[in-house]
Amino acid sequence: MGTKISYTDAFAELQQIVVDLENSEIGIDALDAKVKRASILLKVCKEKLYKTEQNVLETLKDLEIE
Repeated sequence: MGTKISYTDAFAELQQIVVDLENSEIGIDALDAKVKRASILLKVCKEKLYKTEQNVLETLKDLEIE
């Protein structure tokens, strides 16, 4: 993943992939590529959510000390 993508952009792209799948707008030839892209996007979202959670927990912990 050379370029960085925001959580918002990754989530929006995932939503579009789901819509395309639901509407049968993805041909069988493109399905494999879309599934691989969705996997990458899910990983990006998961990592960003985890990092945000850790930052919030760390901030809360710092506030308890003061």
